Amino acid sequence: MIKYLGSKRLLVGSILRVVRALPDVRTVVDLFSGTARVGHALKRQGYRVRANDHNAYAATLARCYVQADREDVQADATRLIRELNALPGRPGFFTETYCLRSRFFHPRNGERIDAIRAAIAAKGLNPELEAVLLVALMEAADRVDSTTGVQMAYLKEWAPRALRPLELRLPDVLPRGPHGRCEAHERDALAAAAVLAGDVVYLDPPYNQHSYLGNYHVWETLVRWDRPEVYGVACKRMDCRTRRSVFNSRTRCVDALRGVVAAAQARTLLVSFSDEGYVSRAAMEALLATRGTVLTLAHDYKRYVGAQIGIYNPRGEKVGRVSHLRNTEFLYVVTDADTAARLAPLLSGADSRPAALSAEPAEAGG
Repeated sequence: MIKYLGSKRLLVGSILRVVRALPDVRTVVDLFSGTARVGHALKRQGYRVRANDHNAYAATLARCYVQADREDVQADATRLIRELNALPGRPGFFTETYCLRSRFFHPRNGERIDAIRAAIAAKGLNPELEAVLLVALMEAADRVDSTTGVQMAYLKEWAPRALRPLELRLPDVLPRGPHGRCEAHERDALAAAAVLAGDVVYLDPPYNQHSYLGNYHVWETLVRWDRPEVYGVACKRMDCRTRRSVFNSRTRCVDALRGVVAAAQARTLLVSFSDEGYVSRAAMEALLATRGTVLTLAHDYKRYVGAQIGIYNPRGEKVGRVSHLRNTEFLYVVTDADTAARLAPLLSGADSRPAALSAEPAEAGG
């Protein structure tokens, strides 16, 4: 899968452990699906997943990794990937914008991306098959990019991987599960919460000012293929300035989160949040306690590579300093008191905060 700030690659094992420990779970709703890593892992375990994200690139990832079933797309996708890999490069908007005006990809690979994306657009494929090919292209481009993992800037000199030739590979599309067809949606989270029901709702909202659209604007353009007007050294889409999530606002995020929590249609909520976010552990536990008993699991991780390297200006000069190298990811489990009592011994390290004690906040930290 693509490099992604906020990816739950290291947390997915704990998420699966919680879901497996809950009784009678068949359907899990993922309202902020991102790379679809969590939804993909849940589908692999046999759960029916209903994924959602408001960004087009994320909804496409979910359509490939959650909604599409291997038996429906594998043969056609394999044939088409072979055909697309044989196409010669043809420079266009992508090469001009992201290889010449900016330097996210080497021009030789940009020309291939232009040619392959145009060919996909011309085929008029069904949504699942098109999503598989778009994800194959996105991941191929990610393997030869020249960034530290986000598209806010690019490296001053070409990364060694950027000089390798772009090659599409078949994504790891999973077979159909036992509990019904999985789904991918492209809605605002609050609107999705009102219509997507399950046994568990998983919430992984943006947690601070960093916009996923801003960090991954190239993928949004690659999927939408809309030749947007761009601005700045990073050639960001102009709508990065207007399509702002309320979860990226310090003053609005708590009310937005409270609305999603209230609207979520499931007996159990799982909420992933970082100690680098706008909402503290104590405040989050108090908010979630309105829905039931809260169990909190804390996980200590190294920060993403860009944060470890530091901040550089467009001239390649280091500015500012690295403040810290590690952060804590919290996984909050919100369920009824009886289920929480049975669950707590199975979750080593979990701190229980019953709803009746929500006025007594947990200490900050892990």
